[in-house]
Amino acid sequence: MEKSENVETTITIDTETITLGQFLKLADIIQSGGMAKWFLSEHDVFINGEQDQRRGRKLKPEDKIVIPEIGTFIIAR
Repeated sequence: MEKSENVETTITIDTETITLGQFLKLADIIQSGGMAKWFLSEHDVFINGEQDQRRGRKLKPEDKIVIPEIGTFIIAR
């Protein structure tokens, strides 16, 4: 899935937090939750400017996720 890195995509959640693994599925980056571990081992993911590959990492509204060559995402509620 190709997305532009220059455009921020807003991902809306209806809970206070979401895990990085859940985010990847919700944003249509992966097809199933089971792909999260593989995806995170193959791609750099930056959350608020810091690299993090933990699929259980909690994301909250206003967090910014950058995945080079895939896109930039903002969590919203």
